[in-house]
Amino acid sequence: MNKEEFKASIRNIPDFPKEGIQFKDITTSLKNPECLKWAKESVVRLYKDKGITQVIGLESRGFIIAPAVAMELNAGFVPIRKPGKLPADVISIEYSKEYGTDSIQIHKDALTENDIVLIHDDLLATGGTIEAAIKLVKSIGVKKIYVNFLIELNDLKGRDIIDKDIEITSLVSF
Repeated sequence: MNKEEFKASIRNIPDFPKEGIQFKDITTSLKNPECLKWAKESVVRLYKDKGITQVIGLESRGFIIAPAVAMELNAGFVPIRKPGKLPADVISIEYSKEYGTDSIQIHKDALTENDIVLIHDDLLATGGTIEAAIKLVKSIGVKKIYVNFLIELNDLKGRDIIDKDIEITSLVSF
C-alpha cells in the first residue's frame, strides 16, 4: 500500500450531505485492511518522536484512526464530541462549517497543561471544525498541539485559518 493507492481508494459522493458538496467517503478505504493499516502507520510515523501524551479524535470519523494511533504512541485517547454525548462537565464551542453551524464539546478534565496533543480528524475542508477543536484544547491549556488529517481539500484553504504555530499534516490531498 502506498499514498496513491490509499488516495484512489477514497470514494467521491456528489451532493452529500447537501447539493454542491463533494463528500470524500473514507468507508471504501477503511474496509480494506491494507488501507486501514497504511493510514494508522503513516500517522504514527509522523508523530512517533513528538512526545505525544494524548491523541484527540473528532466525532465521528476521527474516532476511527485516533485510538489506534494513541495506542501505538503510548498515549491516551480523548474524544471531542457533539453536544449531549459526554457524561461529565464539558467545555463547548459553536462554529461555522461549509454547510451550516455546529457545536462540539470536550471534558473539562480531559487534558492538563503538561500534555502534548495530536488532534486527528479524517478531513480538512474549510477548517471550521478543527479551528473550534483547537480553541477548546487551548481553553484548557496544553504544552503543544499538533494536527493531522487523512485528507485535505486544498481548494477550500482550511489550513489558512489554523494558527501558524501549529504543525499540520495530511496524508493525502485533493
